[in-house]
Amino acid sequence: MEDVFIARVMSSGVTTVTPDTSVEDAAQLMLDRGIGSVVVVDENGQLAGILTTTDFVHIVAERQPKDESTVADFMTTAVETAGAQDVVTDVAKRLLEHEIHHIPVVDDDDHVIGMVTTTDLTSYVTTLEDHD
Repeated sequence: MEDVFIARVMSSGVTTVTPDTSVEDAAQLMLDRGIGSVVVVDENGQLAGILTTTDFVHIVAERQPKDESTVADFMTTAVETAGAQDVVTDVAKRLLEHEIHHIPVVDDDDHVIGMVTTTDLTSYVTTLEDHD
């Protein structure tokens, strides 16, 4: 079986916020768009972190955010990333190893060009079954 690159299964429409975005605004954005994460980018458009629905569970349970809380207060900064030419199976293994559901796809300059989620991979696998 030939290698399939992650660019084939990634979502290119990535929702981004800045570190100074309020937690409330980020949550509303995620709800409005029906998404499970927002990518945090700096003023140069480079990856700074990620905020996921799982983070919000921790925010509410542990910290009880105040109105002035920002994304920077809660985002994950040690973000696992992929490149567009990474092999799908390798990225899937990394998602499992790190127990994560979202992995930003970045270019050589660390600019976000897409997102891969466990839902994307599930959809891809179902297309493989259709061809068998």
